[in-house]
Amino acid sequence: MTEPANTQTLQRKKLIIELDDALAKVQDGMTIGIGGFINSSHPMMVVRGLIKRGVKNLTVVGSASSGLEIDLLIAAGCAAKVVAPYVGGEVLAPIGPAFRTAVEKGKVEVFELDEAMFYAALRAAAQRVPFNPWRSGVGTSFPDINPAIKVFKDPINGETLLAIPAINLDIAFLHAAVSDAYGNVQYVGHGYGDRAIYAAADLTFVQVEQIVSNEEIRRDPLKTAIPGADGVIRARFGAHPYSSPGHYIEDQEHIKQYVRAATAWAKENDFAPLKAYLDDFVMGPADHAAYLERVGIRRLLSLNEY
Repeated sequence: MTEPANTQTLQRKKLIIELDDALAKVQDGMTIGIGGFINSSHPMMVVRGLIKRGVKNLTVVGSASSGLEIDLLIAAGCAAKVVAPYVGGEVLAPIGPAFRTAVEKGKVEVFELDEAMFYAALRAAAQRVPFNPWRSGVGTSFPDINPAIKVFKDPINGETLLAIPAINLDIAFLHAAVSDAYGNVQYVGHGYGDRAIYAAADLTFVQVEQIVSNEEIRRDPLKTAIPGADGVIRARFGAHPYSSPGHYIEDQEHIKQYVRAATAWAKENDFAPLKAYLDDFVMGPADHAAYLERVGIRRLLSLNEY
């Protein structure tokens, strides 16, 4: 007599999580990656959540051209070390005010590297090797400024090269347009360097403007940039005050408000405006919805793509 067939249908695991579930993975001293590009696509709901939790001594790895989300983490005292070729807001802030003053005062360590080295380091982490051999930069002062970058002789051809150490990320936090419930993430546009950050990380959590059906994702599978996020977080307007391509542009007035506050600390050693900004827009609101209420519906609706 044969056993009856098991008729139970296996179900794919849904990966939709709450913000607090992702934030709970972060511990003091970790190395975290923050995606996006200058004034676009930063996971600001996560960034504000990290600050509210009081996480300290983070090594913060920005994008190849980071925005003021890194500056905000520095201003809030979360970052001990920054790995990013650039931190700023373009015409709104050629260099991050808090980044600059914290480095000048010795409060934050900087891992000096250029954009090509940055991607070489992420590639080494993705390949699970200790470094990436690199020709560009040989003969420059990079190894003097950053002793972690080593000059060595290629054992195959005897050529002088640089060893760019891997940037190993404990957790990456990204912002994108959409995902399905299973962690298949798609961007509007190219997604900047988020793919490289994802590949270098042990865990990746992506906040998205909208969660769509798997059928919608499979309509154009080549658009899937992150095929295996460990968790996706609903985050409508989650990149504010920065842009989210296909959804809204950057809120320049809000960014300028932050820059004025950070500049007061940088130029006048007056932290009071920064504290007021953090109280108003980070520590004060109970959750993301409360933050959006504080920004105001009229302001949010004014951020049209065209």
